[in-house]
Amino acid sequence: MNKAFVKETVDGDDEESLPPSQRLPPGSKNYMTPRGFQALRVELDALLRIERPRIVETVAWAASNGDRSENGDYIYGKKRLREIDRRVRFLVGRIDNAEVVDPCARGQCDQVFFGATVTIRDAEDDDDAASVWQIVGIDEADASSGKISWISPLARALLKAREGDVVRFMSPSGAREVEIVTVRYE
Repeated sequence: MNKAFVKETVDGDDEESLPPSQRLPPGSKNYMTPRGFQALRVELDALLRIERPRIVETVAWAASNGDRSENGDYIYGKKRLREIDRRVRFLVGRIDNAEVVDPCARGQCDQVFFGATVTIRDAEDDDDAASVWQIVGIDEADASSGKISWISPLARALLKAREGDVVRFMSPSGAREVEIVTVRYE
């Protein structure tokens, strides 16, 4: 049968192929901050306007050279085009399902909601070592810069709690209790 009439299965198109930390819970919205939404749009724009046309040009040039079966530029260019197209489909899906929540619009309150920047410390430690976490969308989470996904165990424990509350959650090292020191929206 001709390849033109066969639907290829494309890995990475569905939520199940993502790591668990990047999957949306079934039936939930894709919450993200305006900064995270803008980052996805910038990436999508760069793929569609810069990278994809450059690769298409390379593939067209390589195809004009003749034998495509042993033409590395053609083979790897086509592979890169599939990767770009897969990422574009993923980004379009995430952007279409996005629920943009501006933390600044909430104003200042002492309760933790999406977008909050929360200062916490271990309830069992007597030292004053505190850590600061901002609760953000799945696609913008980066623990090294203090941003955790709203579906992470710590964020789920913090949501709807107030300053001064002690919350309990399961971390990779076991059960932990943390005290909420401050909550701010920026």
